[in-house]
Amino acid sequence: MSAPILQVRGLTKRYGARIGCAEVGFDLWPGEVMGVVGESGSGKSTLLACLSGHLAPDAGSVVWRRRDGAPVETLALPERDRRALMRSDWAFVHQNPRDGLRMGVTAGGNIGERLMARGARHYGAIRAAAADWLARVEIDPGRIDEAPRAFSGGMQQRLQIARALVTAPRLVFMDEPTGGLDVSVQARLLDLLRGLVRDLGLSAIVVTHDLAVVRLLAQRLMVMKDGRVVEAGLTDQVLDDPRHAYTQLLVSSVLQV
Repeated sequence: MSAPILQVRGLTKRYGARIGCAEVGFDLWPGEVMGVVGESGSGKSTLLACLSGHLAPDAGSVVWRRRDGAPVETLALPERDRRALMRSDWAFVHQNPRDGLRMGVTAGGNIGERLMARGARHYGAIRAAAADWLARVEIDPGRIDEAPRAFSGGMQQRLQIARALVTAPRLVFMDEPTGGLDVSVQARLLDLLRGLVRDLGLSAIVVTHDLAVVRLLAQRLMVMKDGRVVEAGLTDQVLDDPRHAYTQLLVSSVLQV
């Protein structure tokens, strides 16, 4: 039986007297998508930031299983090694694509930069990979030399996804990946993400307030309130038969819209 690709135990972050997240623990398996939901202030974004190394937690452990099977405590890694991990096995998709793109660099350059950070140097091969990934995220490869600012919000998000996935990461962190987009654009992006996650065998942690997003993308779900996980389980089970009063409130509020 395979081992978890990520093991989280007791992850805690406080902002003075306020709890960001408290005693969060879970295992993530290869090829699995975990959804994290909750209202604004529930702690889900703090959790994602601590997991991905963007924020230092006060306590807890995050153990990553490398390609050779060796476990690594990521919170103890030197900054250089953490950055290398984010350029290789990990990737991050921000809610605002401008946070994940260099707006003054061409679309092809944005994708190529991540390859170059991994050591790629052959211009033709880098450009070919960038064109291939533009096509995979449904952007005309003929726009490879255009800057992201010339693209719509939905296209910028798809470009950010291409930049994140071009190096074949094994784990992708997604922070409200469809937030701020029109409903029709959201549906198209979700369909694209679902296909890429399936085809590439990605593991992912998706933070969102939108239950429809986790319903479509995630096999398992954690519900957070006031920094703590109040319910967890298979996504359909949690959403169709919520046990905690807070989860019941979240689900009923969607049904009433």
